[in-house]
Amino acid sequence: MAAKKATMRDIARAVGTSAVTVSKALAGKSGMSDRMRTRILRKAEEMGYEYPRGSRLIPREHMNIGILIPDRYFEPESFYAYMYRKLIRALSARGHFGLLEILSPEDEGNLVLPNLLATGHAEGLILLGEPSKAYYRRIAQAGTPVVFLDFYDEQANADAVTGDNGYGSYRLTSHLIRRGHREIGFIGSAKATGSIMDRYLGYYRAMLVNDLPVRQEWILPDRDPAGNLKTPELPEELPTAFVCNCDMTARMVIEQLRERGVRVPEDVSVTGFDDYPPGGENDVALSTFRVNTDGMIDLAIQRLLERCAGDPSPYGRTVVSGQPVYRESEIPMDGFEA
Repeated sequence: MAAKKATMRDIARAVGTSAVTVSKALAGKSGMSDRMRTRILRKAEEMGYEYPRGSRLIPREHMNIGILIPDRYFEPESFYAYMYRKLIRALSARGHFGLLEILSPEDEGNLVLPNLLATGHAEGLILLGEPSKAYYRRIAQAGTPVVFLDFYDEQANADAVTGDNGYGSYRLTSHLIRRGHREIGFIGSAKATGSIMDRYLGYYRAMLVNDLPVRQEWILPDRDPAGNLKTPELPEELPTAFVCNCDMTARMVIEQLRERGVRVPEDVSVTGFDDYPPGGENDVALSTFRVNTDGMIDLAIQRLLERCAGDPSPYGRTVVSGQPVYRESEIPMDGFEA
């Protein structure tokens, strides 16, 4: 005999409220406290409540959305500071409020929930930048709807929105190979974040497809054990090109090469990733992969609002495509067309 499907009255009895209140909570309407809404949505999920076919999730207006960023990623001109500013503007345009909290290394190590969640001030959370696995899984289990932005995990109960990291790095590396480069290095700490790992794998795939050797002395870290950005240590023997996991690292590498009297791109070609930050007047224009930050932010916000409105669909990852941008930091080898 098939199990009886949970109804709104069943949920109301389990929570201790009325079926009308449950109906409003599931539809994203006002008329109850945030705590009661959260209890109803959790209970509906626990009881396996099935939303009516064709029903529309209606996100509430004027919500407080938390934005949590690990401290090591929030330098003034960092990519995540840039993403945060865009997030705030996008939330404001939708009539919501973005509340920033910086995750300290101590709280991350001790698995302390952010104040935004502990105090109930955030009705949903966007976790921007990858903390430790133990910490982001702790966040996913806290009960507040959460979206991981720019990283993902296959086991966490959370949605994720990322850029097309593997394909972007594959495109950049393949471009260098088509231009005659055969000795190509990669700069980035592959185990530091999932994004860097995917970018390394994109580079590795391009080298493998073209039967080119990957020399370990040309695979260079750019993060310290705590995940902080550091200047890579270049080897004495250099490849003809470096694929860097981000533009900030690419610019550090170009400066190092200049200090050694190595010209970019005449002697060594260099590519970045992100298309941020923009270079100065004296910087070589960087070939890179432009991440679609607006698309990532819009999708992350939309997914979070749907979760806050009670969407019970399976968790998943959405990959947002970007595009390569070829500028002046790389050139073809002699005998190959530009």
